[in-house]
Formats: sequence, structure tokens, C-alpha cells
Amino acid sequence: MPRSKKDASKRKSAATRKNRAATARKPQTSKKGTSAGKSRAEGIRLFALAGRPTKQDFIKVYGENGPKMTWEQRAKAGVPAEKFQAALAAKQGR
Repeated sequence: MPRSKKDASKRKSAATRKNRAATARKPQTSKKGTSAGKSRAEGIRLFALAGRPTKQDFIKVYGENGPKMTWEQRAKAGVPAEKFQAALAAKQGR
């Protein structure tokens, strides 16, 4: 006689419970971010601080190379992320 499907599922679930219990006992390790991840996070933070500008907004404020520049380069150009919206409003008011 073939086994019933009920018996097979019970056996499978018991094995699954054992596996879940084994994985639950592992200690959680904190992962340190890489320098690239930290730089990316800082760029995203500055992007949000600047009001999430579009590519066209960058071009209006910084010129043609605005979208290609880093936030450091944009700050050296005279408009840091904190003052981006004010500079954009001034450019649009022209």
C-alpha cells in the first residue's frame, strides 16, 4: 500500500521544525558596513536633505555637469546640499 499524503506531510513538518530550531540558536552578528556602503548612505542622506532634486534641478543649479558631480564637488562649486533648495528657487526666479 502506498503511503498517504497525510503521513508524508507530518514527517516533513517535523524535519522542518528541527531545522528552524537549529537556525534560531545561531547568535546574531553585527555586520560592519563597507566604506562604499557608508559613502552611498551619506550620498543618499545628502540627496534627501537637498529635497530629492531631479536631474533637471541639478542642471539648473550646477550646470551641465551637475548630475555627474558628487556632493563634495557640488559643495566646492558653492552650493552645498543644505542650501540647494534656496539656490534652485533663486535660479527659477530669474
